[in-house]
Amino acid sequence: MLFKDPKEPQDYVEGVLAKDKRIIAKTITLIESALPDHKDIARKVISAILPHTGESVRLGITGVPGAGKSTFIEALGMMLIQKGHQVAVLAVDPSSKRSGGSILADKTRMENLSIQEKAFIRPSPSGVTLGGVARKTRETMLICEAAGYDVVLIETVGVGQSETTVASMVDFFLVLMIAGAGDELQGIKKGLLELADALAINKADGDNIQRAKLARRQYETALHFLNPASRHWTPPVLTCSSLGSAPRGIEEIWNTVLKHREIMTSTGEMDILRRQQSLDWMWFLLDEGLKERFNRNLNVKKRLPEIIRDVKNGALEPTLAADQLLFLLDNAGSV
Repeated sequence: MLFKDPKEPQDYVEGVLAKDKRIIAKTITLIESALPDHKDIARKVISAILPHTGESVRLGITGVPGAGKSTFIEALGMMLIQKGHQVAVLAVDPSSKRSGGSILADKTRMENLSIQEKAFIRPSPSGVTLGGVARKTRETMLICEAAGYDVVLIETVGVGQSETTVASMVDFFLVLMIAGAGDELQGIKKGLLELADALAINKADGDNIQRAKLARRQYETALHFLNPASRHWTPPVLTCSSLGSAPRGIEEIWNTVLKHREIMTSTGEMDILRRQQSLDWMWFLLDEGLKERFNRNLNVKKRLPEIIRDVKNGALEPTLAADQLLFLLDNAGSV
């Protein structure tokens, strides 16, 4: 069925439920738009598709720079498609601080996966949102679920920002590491081990196999000193290689995801987790909404340049400046 260009909320909803990739892409673009009219339509679309969401496996993937996240995701995605799954990849690109646009293009980094009928890849600029997660990643994930994608993979830009953002919206958080690059201690310092449901030492091939085995033992030792998030699950450390026509360890990682899902479901923790995800989403939207209202406030717009200048010149303490700006929100309205 050929769908017309969507204009009304129902047009978007029908196209998404019919799994029309063109409409899915347009819906995500609508969701990401900052235009007030688009925001109103987007809210109605999200409300309408919510009953059709929640059944997918939500898998977050992060890792140190150079860990081979995109290569791993392509290998995992191809394997899942062969098993009959429909896979959506939300690949959050680093953003240009000058233009705000994406620097990378994930479709060019996942050439085989991007041409698969049962795959949908959506690169989005991370903007200024912490965790390397685009501002509307949660809503985009729901759109993909409503369209029938039963596995949603969220790739973040990597270590260096708060990865708790993506961990708060997925069922399973996988951290990719590489051996022999001093990343073991970095991973511990950055707190990634506390977020991980599993660690995978990637690029465990060729001359790197022994180093990968050593790194695996080091991480297993480190995990013993941490309290796991669930008393029913201890994060394992695995090794894998994503290269070539016969990747190794990928299926074991997927089986680990399924085992975790089975345990969490049987113990009731999955239901608790999903409820917490909804609560986290609410607080995230509230935080974003307050920032928008602050920036639209007429009094703030009037006084902000002066206050910024005074703080830069040392004429006003930052604490007093913040108090003055927050006080302004109690007066006048927004545009």
